[in-house]
Amino acid sequence: MKKVSIVIPVYRNVKSLPELFIRISNVIDVECHQYEFEFIFVDDGSDDGSFDELLKFKLNRTNVVIIRFSRNFGQVAALTAGYRAATGEAVISLSADLQEPIEMIPQIIQEWNNGHDIVICYRKKRNDGFVRNVTSRIFYKLIKISNPLMPAGGFDFLLLGRKALDEFNKIRTKNRFFQGDVLWLGFDVKFLPYERAERKLGQSQWSLTRRMKYFTDGILNTAYWPIRLMSIIGVVCAILGFSYAGAVLYARLLNQTPFKGYAPIVILILIIGGFVMIMLGIIGEYICRIYDELKGNPSYVIKDIKK
Repeated sequence: MKKVSIVIPVYRNVKSLPELFIRISNVIDVECHQYEFEFIFVDDGSDDGSFDELLKFKLNRTNVVIIRFSRNFGQVAALTAGYRAATGEAVISLSADLQEPIEMIPQIIQEWNNGHDIVICYRKKRNDGFVRNVTSRIFYKLIKISNPLMPAGGFDFLLLGRKALDEFNKIRTKNRFFQGDVLWLGFDVKFLPYERAERKLGQSQWSLTRRMKYFTDGILNTAYWPIRLMSIIGVVCAILGFSYAGAVLYARLLNQTPFKGYAPIVILILIIGGFVMIMLGIIGEYICRIYDELKGNPSYVIKDIKK
């Protein structure tokens, strides 16, 4: 009997957990009874009673592991901790907010049995509001420049076979871009589309600040094109600057340099100064990540584990 681990990060999901337990139990017990399962819940520093709900679920099942963080470290850290604790031949990860179709689990497992090392359920459509939809579309289009395999809507709901999981767990960098790391592995991938449901219980903890941080990690961790773009802009600005300097020198030799040149000089200073500040900002982001790696702090701290 094959063993499958299910990893679910939990952060302030007290309202959605009871229904999650019912739906996932129905799927596992009825449609996947030929497999052995273990549930790994990672409580990412919840302060709303989510941990107590997890303990209630554990009372009815012997195959539940609860990992509790000392504070909130983020979804990627929670997934990483769950993956490292998984003992199954495959691991399935999904969110606790009920926006993903749990009923697809049998299909996902079947695709894994068909020989696919990674099975990714991607969002072909999402009901998250206009702003979130637009920003998500822009973000994944930019990511697709460096990673053509990235689905347009991104993904969180997926399966990793044991071989892919072991390789994923070898990655020890901080400020990780989870989706990029999965695709970077290079294993055979099967993509399954689904429509992301509207969130009906609780509120999303994926704030604008968190999304911007993840956006930056995604861009900087998957490609070097921001640095190379800065080099190209620098070269273009230098060529334009030298050309303009030559034109000014030529005009000076012909005594054709009236004081009217104040405007173009100021414009050039402002434009070049703006480019310089943007470049310094991008370099600063890379330096921050280098410093973070050198500090060597762990990505998360586990308060306790309930087995």
